[in-house]
Amino acid sequence: MSTREVRSNCPYPLASRQNQAANSVITVHDIQIGTHSPTIIAGPCSVESLDQIVELAKEIQAAGAQMLRGGAFKPRSSPYSFQGLGDRGLYYLAEARKVSGLPVVSEIMEASQLDTACDTIDVIQIGARNMQNYSLLKAVGRTDKPVLLKRGFSCKIEEWLMSAEYILSEGNQQVILCERGIRTFETATRNTLDLSAVPVVKERSHLPILVDPSHGTGVARYVPSMSMAALAAGCDGLLIEVHSHPEKAASDGQQTITPAELKLLIDKIHLFYKIEKNTNKEVALHG
Repeated sequence: MSTREVRSNCPYPLASRQNQAANSVITVHDIQIGTHSPTIIAGPCSVESLDQIVELAKEIQAAGAQMLRGGAFKPRSSPYSFQGLGDRGLYYLAEARKVSGLPVVSEIMEASQLDTACDTIDVIQIGARNMQNYSLLKAVGRTDKPVLLKRGFSCKIEEWLMSAEYILSEGNQQVILCERGIRTFETATRNTLDLSAVPVVKERSHLPILVDPSHGTGVARYVPSMSMAALAAGCDGLLIEVHSHPEKAASDGQQTITPAELKLLIDKIHLFYKIEKNTNKEVALHG
């Protein structure tokens, strides 16, 4: 839809419930994001080698995750930090998908990376630093790939939804939002995980929303509790950093859990939804 065809008092009409009352459901292979069942996307901050990502894909699949995430291009604050394997990392992810059958999520940083990304991954991630890279948003909006749009760490919810609007206005309706924490005065955690964003977004937009408790806290031991809190707040799924050996991870090991810890968390999530489902049945029966 052309931006000239949109007439609304809302600054993000296509993302708004004014335009669509029903929740959007984004389909990635046989996985539906935005239903009553949470989607768990897991994997390492960085793809480090072919063996690493293939073995980890098997482990997170066995733990119960539905999709594999991994960073091939890494926008880092320091130019001296590991920047990722680039195109080679994307091909390693594609190999991991062949072995595990898990759809792949990975970040791109510029439009020139789109052709390779579209050939090798299933969901394009736009990271927090690129949330307001409008030329990149327009470029992914002209693809037919689902887009995972992370919230910028200094951006308001309205600005986040307006970034989603850039993608939607170019014709790509497959946008998934991801809350990953915002920058505040607090230093006990890496970011402040804004779980209040979940009900706000649900009220204002039909787009599905995931939560990233790994970046949101920056502390691995807080990831399980914040994951459960995010699901209780109503999010549609989680994006969790997982590594077989977090202490040896090329990046962000301090916020990364192990496959065994992921398995325990997913078991707890299944129990939570079973209890919630039974509770809802009791409420329906007895009013």
